[in-house]
Amino acid sequence: MEDVTDAGIYARESPYLERFVQIGVASGRVLRVTFPSTPDEDAESDHPILEEIDAYLDGLEEPDFSDVTVALTVPTDQRTVLEQVETIPYGESIDVAGLARMTPDLDPDEQADLTLVRTALAENPAPILIPDHRVRDGPSAAPPDVEQKLRSLENL
Repeated sequence: MEDVTDAGIYARESPYLERFVQIGVASGRVLRVTFPSTPDEDAESDHPILEEIDAYLDGLEEPDFSDVTVALTVPTDQRTVLEQVETIPYGESIDVAGLARMTPDLDPDEQADLTLVRTALAENPAPILIPDHRVRDGPSAAPPDVEQKLRSLENL
């Protein structure tokens, strides 16, 4: 993707999700991905990241969001978990304990670490771009119907 340095709110309707995909962008970094039934009034529809998301939701190609920078403004321990979520391949899933196992300094046998993983997933600022729907038994920051459609899209 070209260097994107714009800022604003962008939204496009997804027939597959039956709602809009809305992104907030600042300095070329995605701050948030949401799924409103009606987009913000000042949202524009033309953005290269929305093009990539559309291609993914249309089932045309496996997503490659590696060129998209998400501004992870979450605590460092949650950031570490979400960075691991980004490495889960398309069409594969893992459970919360497995995610804890692959996250540095976390122990899947420690309840506090499992709680940290679940909290990070629930507070994920950019579902789809950080594919929390690939964690089977964890919460998703996306609405439940969106999470199920993303899982279905990837045959999870």
